[in-house]
Amino acid sequence: MREAVRYLQNARDILRKAKIEDDTYTDVKPVREACGTAYLAVLEAINEVLLRRGVSKKDLPKSVDGYRKALQKHLVVHNGKLIREFEKLYDALHIAGYYRGLIYDVDMVKDALKAARTFILEKAVEPRSSQRTQRSPRDWNTQQPHRMGDHRNRLKRCSSADSAPSAVNELRILG
Repeated sequence: MREAVRYLQNARDILRKAKIEDDTYTDVKPVREACGTAYLAVLEAINEVLLRRGVSKKDLPKSVDGYRKALQKHLVVHNGKLIREFEKLYDALHIAGYYRGLIYDVDMVKDALKAARTFILEKAVEPRSSQRTQRSPRDWNTQQPHRMGDHRNRLKRCSSADSAPSAVNELRILG
């Protein structure tokens, strides 16, 4: 997400230079430029996730419809809210902010950039729901080494042949 964050920082730098009067940007041009740059940050974040998912660089989306299809194919399967968040950012940053220049209120612009940052850092990353929530038996050894260690320690304590059957029973009870 490094490149996407850099784009977003560029958008903030553009806004810092814009003049403000009564919580309104007086010049719409830098606001439009910042919104366009923030939208590019969102696209860069999606590109990075798609590349990690195995999409080749030449197969990355080239239009907003391409991004919608890529999100549905590769990411929305795990996170249904992602496409709605993308649509909100597309409408706010690209259409209203950049293309039409309708957003010039300071708080609205800050909220849009904050939403882009949240999307980039929290929502466009590998979905948490794709991670295994329930452990299968094959994961027990790797995810809970302390349990295996406990069993091994109990087996080590059982030094004589007489106590070995009780250690096996103990393993059956605990396992």
